[in-house]
Amino acid sequence: MAINTKKKQEDVDIDMTPMLDIVFIMLIFFIVTTVFVKQAGVEVNKVSGNTASPCENAYVFIAIDDKSRIHMDKSEVQPSEIKSKLDSLRVENPEGAVVIQADQEARAGVVLDVLDQARKTGAKVCNAINPES
Repeated sequence: MAINTKKKQEDVDIDMTPMLDIVFIMLIFFIVTTVFVKQAGVEVNKVSGNTASPCENAYVFIAIDDKSRIHMDKSEVQPSEIKSKLDSLRVENPEGAVVIQADQEARAGVVLDVLDQARKTGAKVCNAINPES
């Protein structure tokens, strides 16, 4: 009786399922934790200033154009709607700052009203000024 001394070669396959699970979990994590900035949706001619500094953690942009119309999240809003819209946007990112971009020709009363409404939400409010070089 002969003894079989040859070893059987087994097919070795690498199971990719755990690696794919980890990749999908990482993808979901990055999608969920990503913060999307809410743009104003209109270009304004900002004033220049010597003491301008960048705003940290900017999240919501409010623009006031040359005709003193207020734009937020790519749509025009009324002054009475600002606080409620900011409250709903701050639910997504409570630590986010609000940036007010006012045109040179915008009325000061409208700018101050927007500033007051934004401060009533408890958000940090920044202004967008072009720094002079």
